[in-house]
Amino acid sequence: MSGKIVKVAGPLVVASGMRDADMFDVVRVSDKHLIGEIIEMHGENASIQVYEETSGLGPGEPVVSTGAPLSAELGPGLIGSIFDGIQRPLVKVMEMTGTNLQRGIEVPSLDRGKVWHFEPTVKAGERVAEGDVIGSVKETRLVTQKIMVPKGINGVIKEISEKDCTVEETAAVVVCDDGSEKAVTMMQKWPVRRGRPYAKKLAPVMPLVSGQRVIDTLFPIAKGGVAAVPGPFGSGKTVVQHQLAKWAEADIIVYIGCGERGNEMTDVLNEFPELKDPKTGCSLMERTVLIANTSDMPVAAREASIYTGITIAEYFRDMGFSVALMADSTSRWAEALREMSGRLEEMPGEEGYPAYLGSRLAQFYERAGHVVSLGSKPREGALSVIGAVSPPGGDISEPVSQATLRIVKVFWGLDSALAYRRHFPAVNWLTSYSLYLDSMKGWYSENVSPEWMPARNRMMHLLQEEAELQEIVKLVGMDALSAGDRLKLEAARSIREDFLHQNAFHETDTYTSLPKQLLMMKAILAYYDRAQKAVESGADINKIASIPAREKIGRLKYVAEEKVNEEYESALSELDFELAEAVKEAKEDV
Repeated sequence: MSGKIVKVAGPLVVASGMRDADMFDVVRVSDKHLIGEIIEMHGENASIQVYEETSGLGPGEPVVSTGAPLSAELGPGLIGSIFDGIQRPLVKVMEMTGTNLQRGIEVPSLDRGKVWHFEPTVKAGERVAEGDVIGSVKETRLVTQKIMVPKGINGVIKEISEKDCTVEETAAVVVCDDGSEKAVTMMQKWPVRRGRPYAKKLAPVMPLVSGQRVIDTLFPIAKGGVAAVPGPFGSGKTVVQHQLAKWAEADIIVYIGCGERGNEMTDVLNEFPELKDPKTGCSLMERTVLIANTSDMPVAAREASIYTGITIAEYFRDMGFSVALMADSTSRWAEALREMSGRLEEMPGEEGYPAYLGSRLAQFYERAGHVVSLGSKPREGALSVIGAVSPPGGDISEPVSQATLRIVKVFWGLDSALAYRRHFPAVNWLTSYSLYLDSMKGWYSENVSPEWMPARNRMMHLLQEEAELQEIVKLVGMDALSAGDRLKLEAARSIREDFLHQNAFHETDTYTSLPKQLLMMKAILAYYDRAQKAVESGADINKIASIPAREKIGRLKYVAEEKVNEEYESALSELDFELAEAVKEAKEDV
């Protein structure tokens, strides 16, 4: 199936003579063999989005269809790799061409020459169905990849043995129900635009613990849930995503740098290999897949990068892993959609974005979930998706933010005012929300403490009351407030400064376990409750606001996990003593 170029408009190429080609077929454009994908058909004319620079192309050059859709190669060799938007391994490309990507270069996504040790988990004569695990490969110290039966193969194992082989060599032979024999290799291909199938989707009832207090306590995301992190430039979106990548309770991390600045992606590429996985002490790259598609790379490849990343994530989810996918940022992906839509001369929607923006975003986020995999011995896996949104000027009323908010259940709204005050993570507690709280109540009660949700709700209530009182203070001043209201402001200040503020670069404060978070909440609420009684007994509010025990409560976040119980008890006994002294002084003054 070949045709000829009739028009070139930036990343869009129109070719004639393509009647026999199908939508979403991958094509090779011109003698330079540029990779493209058919996105529209009109008779024998095909509109192709080219994933590489198209300068220098002209009418009459050949276009050849491969007859297959854009697919990801899935198998041993994914973990620790750095790919571009169409899954070309960038380290291999650099070895071949130097530091600049050359057009039309063809490199297989998975290394064809590397030998892996395959260990079977089934025997010859056993019956297998699509999705069943037939063996495993130790990919890194942290990840043992499960080799699964590809879709469409059901039958009896004829041959299988422990061996060293490449991803293309036969690992097992299956005699299918129709009598045909199928060779199963360690690698399978999957079209990136189609979600991988599963047996059943489960309700999200377990949090994805991140060690970030404002997220875990106030606005948690469920395993298999979806979250959006919108925020203006400089509000800390990338650091929030880095923290989640480092600390979230996920077996596998897929990080997509989609249209972000090159130097930001360089930070990730330099930092991740040096970071130690806190649970195992190994390099974080030993459970991470990176997809780098920076803002200076061809626009069309941004769209592909999102789908490539989520297909890889689904593959690991099917093995029974908990996977967290970070997309930074979906706004740049939406800009690529807008550019291609404009080139296709489609009727624009709001702010020039295509009318189908919302449905494309939904198709992407809907691929997250806590699922039961296919197979006769099903496994449970979870894919959580956290998408950063970069609204121009920080205005979340723009179409990408609004379309995202209609889909996701967790919204961490980053606030430039908090960022300017150096309060990080700059998640605004008055505008953010999580709709997973009700479904996860039971999990917190069983696995942390029945006190968790009441303490969390009380803290949230105090923060909301503080916002109302601050409005009154602006009008009539602090002196107009009663002692009880001033105490509420002091308690809310403790919540903001001692609990919600977290230093990502401090060795202890960077991660807080749930039991420690609960103790910190209880300490702040104990200060509020006991100070309230002291105020009712006549103690001076100014004295109570400045007692040294507050400093001790505030410093709990810098105390190591093993010592936090001891420090908590010590802080409370100091608090009781100092409040009793304040009440005693007040009575003596009377």
